[in-house]
Amino acid sequence: MVRAASPIVLAGSLSLHPVRLGAQMHEAGYRALGIDWRYVPFAVRSEDLAGALAGMRALGIRGFGVSMPFKLEVVPLLDALDDLAARIGAVNTIVNDDGKLTGFNTDAEGAARALEEIAGDLRGARCVVLGAGGASRAVVHGLIARGASVAVASRRPEDARALAASAGASTVAWEHRADERADILVNATSAGMDTGSGPGPSPLAGLPLPRSLLVMDIVYKPVETSLLADARAAGCRTIRGDRMLLHQAARQLELYTGRDAPLAAMDAALQTGR
Repeated sequence: MVRAASPIVLAGSLSLHPVRLGAQMHEAGYRALGIDWRYVPFAVRSEDLAGALAGMRALGIRGFGVSMPFKLEVVPLLDALDDLAARIGAVNTIVNDDGKLTGFNTDAEGAARALEEIAGDLRGARCVVLGAGGASRAVVHGLIARGASVAVASRRPEDARALAASAGASTVAWEHRADERADILVNATSAGMDTGSGPGPSPLAGLPLPRSLLVMDIVYKPVETSLLADARAAGCRTIRGDRMLLHQAARQLELYTGRDAPLAAMDAALQTGR
């Protein structure tokens, strides 16, 4: 591993359109740990992805975060996959150990840790996850790994069945997605995201929500979504999407450094940078 005696890049992110929020969290974490590392966002085209990973090896860059659409594309270019990343089938974190590149998925850990802040131990918790795309795969596998019971609801029932079969989950019909028997509901779709003209509608718009439900929305732009507003109005406990963003970044930092993440420092950088 290259040591940070000079301002060399030791971690970074690969994406089509880099954002600096991740860099702010990571660098705040490095400062809190007393590590002179840098985290730099890189804009990479799909046709240059293999070259970017070759550069990672050649320059001794310790880690890369990976955003869409590269979470699937990087998989065949890596030397190894963590067991959870292999089950999910997507990678959002790459760790370089002396030229060996291993893929991880910290989105799954981020979702579970965000829920544990409020719910505590997730073993036996009855969870409904909305959506069956890439983000949903990470959330579902993360909750299953924690011992939760998970049902997947999607507008495309065939996708819900495929995800459930791969993860050891069950399915629930889309029209029954606000199941009153559930303890936790997670929106892992893009519904409610701000597309430039304001927040989109809640994926549960018009449906009654039981007060006992804990509702998490992984959407973090805006951080206060229509779903969370409706859930609070119904008396539900809620978790914002930036909590998952924080915890997935914290897990990345732990993989890069081998040390516990300084969560308070990273959280302060997140809140300042939003």
